[in-house]
Amino acid sequence: MNIMLFHSTYGLTAAVRDAADRLRAAGHEVWTPDLFEGRTFGTVEDGMEFKEAVGKEELLKRAVLAAAPYSDRGLVYAGFSLGASVAQTLALGDAKARGLLLLHGTSDIAPTAHVDELPVQLHVAEPDPFETDDWLGAWYLQMGRAGADVEVYRYAGAGHLYTDPELPDYDAEAAEATWRVALGFLDSL
Repeated sequence: MNIMLFHSTYGLTAAVRDAADRLRAAGHEVWTPDLFEGRTFGTVEDGMEFKEAVGKEELLKRAVLAAAPYSDRGLVYAGFSLGASVAQTLALGDAKARGLLLLHGTSDIAPTAHVDELPVQLHVAEPDPFETDDWLGAWYLQMGRAGADVEVYRYAGAGHLYTDPELPDYDAEAAEATWRVALGFLDSL
């Protein structure tokens, strides 16, 4: 698979590069665009402040420009938290998208969004302060109405970015379970 993997509000960190290497070791081609142009952050708050200063539209523009040269190949869009929301937006707008892998995040869905049975897999903590149960229930229904084929995996007691070994949220057991399921998902596409 050809995978476009987007980083979280921490930026393009070693953990994101390591995730890309894990995917490459499984036989996938992976690109990791740096939407923050070299900036990384030690806290969610600092990353969110930078994201707000840059603006959502500019970040989406950067993401589209990064993906455009490869979209004819049929990309799987993937991302961590903020990067998951970016990946979701791009996948729902790309008729050639092969799949969507969301790690720790989702995004709003335009009422006009439509895909043709796009395979979607979401991995998220339970509970997650950024992905509440009510939000996820509504998101799931909206994705279904948009035509996506959605699987949701919840990880009880894990922190928000539980796959990142550099963060206090890290949960080794949940992270390994996530990668095992996600790699199976990618192999099925």
